[in-house]
Amino acid sequence: MTPRSRLLILLSALAVLAAVALASVLHASARAERRDHTQAGGPRVTPGTVTLTDPGHLVFRNMAWGPHRDELTTVPATAPAGPRTSSGVKCLRFYAAAGTGVCLQAVHGPVSDTYRALVLDAHLGQRARYDVPGIPSRARVSPTGHYAAWTAFVGGDSYAGTDFSTRTAIVDTRTGALIPSLEAFRIVRDGRPFRSADANFWGVTFASDDRTFYATLATQGSTHLVRGDLRTRTVTTLHPNVECPSLSPDGTRIAYKKRVRGLPKDAPWRLYVLDLRTMRETPLAETRSVDDQAVWKDSHTVVYALPGDYGADLYQVPADGTGRARRISVSAVSPAYLG
Repeated sequence: MTPRSRLLILLSALAVLAAVALASVLHASARAERRDHTQAGGPRVTPGTVTLTDPGHLVFRNMAWGPHRDELTTVPATAPAGPRTSSGVKCLRFYAAAGTGVCLQAVHGPVSDTYRALVLDAHLGQRARYDVPGIPSRARVSPTGHYAAWTAFVGGDSYAGTDFSTRTAIVDTRTGALIPSLEAFRIVRDGRPFRSADANFWGVTFASDDRTFYATLATQGSTHLVRGDLRTRTVTTLHPNVECPSLSPDGTRIAYKKRVRGLPKDAPWRLYVLDLRTMRETPLAETRSVDDQAVWKDSHTVVYALPGDYGADLYQVPADGTGRARRISVSAVSPAYLG
């Protein structure tokens, strides 16, 4: 092959690569533009007032395409698929209780994004702001509103792999005192002090006593449910193979996702409920893989997100293993039931 032929082949290859790159940019630009327009047949979203003290309401991140995408919206809890009132406040992850909210946001920069956690008052006004060291993953507020927690990925972005690290922080919303990482807590495993360089925590859920919380501890290739104590700065392992726990309103059960042997590596979880007194596990009727931290709608029902056409949809399922899963709202994620 002559030098001229090689040059022509190289130029042709570069032209093809440039065309592919241009097409990708144009496609992404067109998709981003479409997201600014209301989706046909999607939920009706109008701007209005959203507060965190409306009993009987549900607040969540709106994922429907249009001018209010990613904003916190509210609907009556009895009509989760109904028209939405949008707040104008954008969050990647959100939760609220007792008139206090936590909103995890992206701050878009010229080179890369950074992330922050906002503690919100009942009218979604900012009470405090904290830097978040990675991609937001989970958020919770204690039943009293006195504590908030969040988890971020600081290496990788999927629970399906093993090459990732997390940071989970807890803040006292009254004083602003921040625990930047649960890795500073003392670990008790099988009744003995335990230390490991690979310990990771995620998915905090709070009890109502302003002292006790539950979370996932991952170490040495396995996960554990831990009970934490904010006063003694200690976590104690309780049960294996528990991820993203969510404490029931009466404090007796944990809803969680469990890795089930034989399922695909990219979809390995099933929803379960754990009785904290007997440690008996109950598989729920949802048979799809759920990568979410479920919330309790009430003492009998859990709600969670699954991938949908426009990001995610909300589903509910009985907490006792009976019944069936049912979609309750489209284009929605990060739900919080008020009151």
